[in-house]
Amino acid sequence: MAVLLAVLVAAPLLAGCGSGTGSTAGSGSGTASGSGTATGSGAGAARGTAASGAPATGGTAAPRPLARSVPVRLEIPGIGVDTPVIRLGLAKDGSVQVPPIEKNAPAGWYQGSPTPGQIGPSVILAHVTVGQYGDGVFLHLSRLKKGDHILARLQDGASADFTVDRVQTVAKSSFPTDAVYGNVSHPALRLITCGGPRIGGGGGYRDNVVVYASLTTAHEAAR
Repeated sequence: MAVLLAVLVAAPLLAGCGSGTGSTAGSGSGTASGSGTATGSGAGAARGTAASGAPATGGTAAPRPLARSVPVRLEIPGIGVDTPVIRLGLAKDGSVQVPPIEKNAPAGWYQGSPTPGQIGPSVILAHVTVGQYGDGVFLHLSRLKKGDHILARLQDGASADFTVDRVQTVAKSSFPTDAVYGNVSHPALRLITCGGPRIGGGGGYRDNVVVYASLTTAHEAAR
């Protein structure tokens, strides 16, 4: 049974992917849905999904989960991503904070989720575009495919290597909240940005892109 990580995170995520504005993500009512990765509530029908979100262990023993340590860097070789990771909390209205709208804006880890390598879904957000500053760090997130690798480097010196299980593009109004935030029995990673066609009038993007990945290799911090 999927249990949401936090009641307040029923319909969050990233704002500002196209508008050049935005401080927090909105709710399913569309508070910030015009400008980025604000999401709808509930699990919805995806426009294009691949395999299930089960861990891609290939029959080998699952790696031992890592101790809690915040992520400080994210590397995705397949799409040329190598970015710092900042911490994101909740805004006063209960929505998830977003990375700043600025040149070279980093990715952000939602600190209400597990850290990468812990059991459960660790959630990292980044912009696809950043207003007047052009391309965002997750510009090519939708190009990832099953089997691609994602490396999260942690503050304590440990690192977590994840393998992509599937990539989903879904309308913001049908955001799969349970699939993204719901508890799972293994260390997992969720990468989220906005995607799909732009909405006219500076309204951002219609869809969200969600990458589901599972831990395949864990490197503990040196003692």
